[in-house]
Amino acid sequence: MAAGLASTLTLPVAVFATRYSESYDLLHAGFAIPVGIALGVIALRLASAARHRSEATLGRAGGLGAARVGHGLGLAGLWLAGAALVAVAVYGLLEYIGSTD
Repeated sequence: MAAGLASTLTLPVAVFATRYSESYDLLHAGFAIPVGIALGVIALRLASAARHRSEATLGRAGGLGAARVGHGLGLAGLWLAGAALVAVAVYGLLEYIGSTD
């Protein structure tokens, strides 16, 4: 669950940090995209492992609810990172097209 939460918060925190920094621009927050993707993948793998452990112990190990929340947060983090990746790619494409004219 912690990895999913970290994945979800990575990009909003990076964008927030650029707002109050004089040396970084909003485009620099794009460097947090791989971090968000990596944490999202880790969250999904940990959630899957927790679900398998819960199935193997017939639910006695507990943690199935936390695994579901971690899975959802990991997906949300991946979606945010994917949206940011598309935004940066479109910005780069528009900059390229604008520079060729």
